[in-house]
Amino acid sequence: MGTIIARKRKNGSTGYHAQLIIKRSGEIAHRETRTFDRRQAAAAWLERREKELAKPNALERIKAKDPILASVIDQYTEESIKQIGRTKAQVLRTIKTYDIANKPCSEITSADIVSFANQLIANVSPQTVGNYMSHLGSIFAIARPAWGYPLDPNAMKDAFIVTRRLGVSSKSKERSRRPTLQELDKFMAHFGERQHRRPRSNPMQKIIAFAIFSTRRLEEITRLRWDDLDTKGHRVMVRDMKNPGEKIGNDVWVDLPREALQIIESMPRTADEIFPFGTDAIGASFTRACQLLGIADLHFHDLRHDGVSRLFEIGLNIPQVASVSGHKSWSSLKRYTHLRQTGDKFAQWKWLDMLTAKDSTSASRSALKDTPTRTARRTRASALPKGP
Repeated sequence: MGTIIARKRKNGSTGYHAQLIIKRSGEIAHRETRTFDRRQAAAAWLERREKELAKPNALERIKAKDPILASVIDQYTEESIKQIGRTKAQVLRTIKTYDIANKPCSEITSADIVSFANQLIANVSPQTVGNYMSHLGSIFAIARPAWGYPLDPNAMKDAFIVTRRLGVSSKSKERSRRPTLQELDKFMAHFGERQHRRPRSNPMQKIIAFAIFSTRRLEEITRLRWDDLDTKGHRVMVRDMKNPGEKIGNDVWVDLPREALQIIESMPRTADEIFPFGTDAIGASFTRACQLLGIADLHFHDLRHDGVSRLFEIGLNIPQVASVSGHKSWSSLKRYTHLRQTGDKFAQWKWLDMLTAKDSTSASRSALKDTPTRTARRTRASALPKGP
């Protein structure tokens, strides 16, 4: 018998918890639960699973360690001691909404995985499909050796080959997008006015500039702590720095360029973290600003790329850049070797003094005086007819 329970999430949205319980001789023989964003989806899943479990030997197959893929994904996320990143967690949740997630492990073939990839490609890029396949592959890699489930890792390998040769999936492309000074001026003016109107809003001007000068990722910025700052040594420890192997416990000291350290020193000590703000809020603010300002195809992570590029352009070599960016493998920086010393595009940037000032409100007002936005407003205001 299935039931649906509506529950409020921490973010204010509603999740619909579908629970399926099958009893035999008055005792619970099987229990399954899944959460959906829509009640209709929860009801459809309950109806489908009830029919599937009503088939001959369906419960026996589950007891014989042949669960459906969705259950294996749930077990993977519940038992993993390693922290699962936001992107991977979201991908795994999405996979559970596709038909392949309701198939028993023993029945999933490479053809099923390829079919799943073909469903994805209708809405996303081959690079995104590749990411989904990679995260799904982590389930296939451990299901048999860890729990004895008949999930064939060779089926996953075959599907990888097929989808890549057909162009359905591919590796992520290296982005080369960098913000221009004109675009950064727009950000500074936009967020400066917002800070003036709402003084308690996140200091996006400083966060954006720090992302460039420090070359730090968004999540790393929000984890930086005052206790991990070595002002005399011009460095800071980045906790749990992302790397291809192990993230948790990968604490790395990185050098801080002068501008990055000055921005840190301008921040008030109101919490243990130097930038005590949420990654979701920062990311959303940046995305909304891009849309509002007409800045196309720019991601927050592109600020890191701009910062690393700048270090090469001001004459640093690979070891010196790696000491700032935190790259363990210098081969990862080979994509930048075509850059030559061309000077610092931020040398005369008018916002630098404001960004490194502790009282940034008055400095921001001063910098805003010469922005196109304020000039345009004054022009429009002077054109209005004056009252009697």
